[in-house]
Amino acid sequence: MDRRKFLKTAGVGAVVSAAFTTNLYAKTRKTLKVCLSWPKTLPIMGEGIFYFAKRVKELTDGALKIKIYGANELVPALGVFDACSKGLIDGFHSGPYYWKGKNPAFSLFTAYPFGMVADEMNAWLDFSGGMDIWRKLYARYNLIPFKGGNTGNQMGGWFRKPIKSLNDLKGLKMRIPGLGGEVMAALGVKPTNIPAGELYTALERGVIDATEWVGPALDLKMGFYKVAKYYYSGWHEPGTNLELTFNKKKFERLPKEFQAAIEVASNDMNARMLAQFQYENGVALKQIMNGKYGVHLGKFPDDVNEAAKRAIKKILEENANKSKDFREVYENIMSFFETTRKWTDVGMKAYLDMRDN
Repeated sequence: MDRRKFLKTAGVGAVVSAAFTTNLYAKTRKTLKVCLSWPKTLPIMGEGIFYFAKRVKELTDGALKIKIYGANELVPALGVFDACSKGLIDGFHSGPYYWKGKNPAFSLFTAYPFGMVADEMNAWLDFSGGMDIWRKLYARYNLIPFKGGNTGNQMGGWFRKPIKSLNDLKGLKMRIPGLGGEVMAALGVKPTNIPAGELYTALERGVIDATEWVGPALDLKMGFYKVAKYYYSGWHEPGTNLELTFNKKKFERLPKEFQAAIEVASNDMNARMLAQFQYENGVALKQIMNGKYGVHLGKFPDDVNEAAKRAIKKILEENANKSKDFREVYENIMSFFETTRKWTDVGMKAYLDMRDN
């Protein structure tokens, strides 16, 4: 009798537990509007945010849904920061360096020339205070950021004419944002920032003479090779961190379970996107190297690279002297980078040098 009573009681407890778990989500059902700075059909980056939405739905048993809007559907591609800050939308997927006009320090949370590769960037954000500082600075705008994916090392760009020396850059109009754009400006280029959806047309019509975008996988899909045949390896964004950012007040009003689901899903998307870029860039590069598109693949001349290294050092120091926020982020990065780059050199770089010999 005691055994039957125990089993009966345990069975009731299991039913109550299941009902309680289900009712947690039944009481709170929410849909968040997230806008992109690029078309939602964009491969890899667009796929990444839809994967994030899928994971959030799975983790909350469908109670929290993410409604995704592409660039210019609800707000302009580069208007997402302000719209989210004001609470007009719930979140956005973009790149922190687009907002350097609001605070120059924001550029450092994306990438900077000759800076951290993807593994180093993720380590800095998660273990060396990078995320804490990022969230502190964004809190001033009523925003809370999460890692939104990483492209890995980006290519240096597509050019209508070959770059044989530093002089060939003088006066060129080029789409290149962030600190990479500041370096190119120091080398004589006229940088501009154009949304993704307008890049091909601008290059085709001669509004710009060159553009960087991401890497072989996305660049081929954009069709740049049709109007610019010279494609160069890059140093301006060695490990480009994207952002998935939410309105801070709205986020903090969400149940803790929803907040945790967003963080878990964003980290999942971040790792998955980097892996997908690695895979698809390799596939696309093989097509380029097979001569299918008539592209001239190369590296920038040594005088360009050396001038760029001098320029970024000066630009970083000048920004640190002018902006307290920039200095705080920069000093934190340098403290971390001094140690981590030695391990990268002794570990990964040494292995790659041996593998290639």
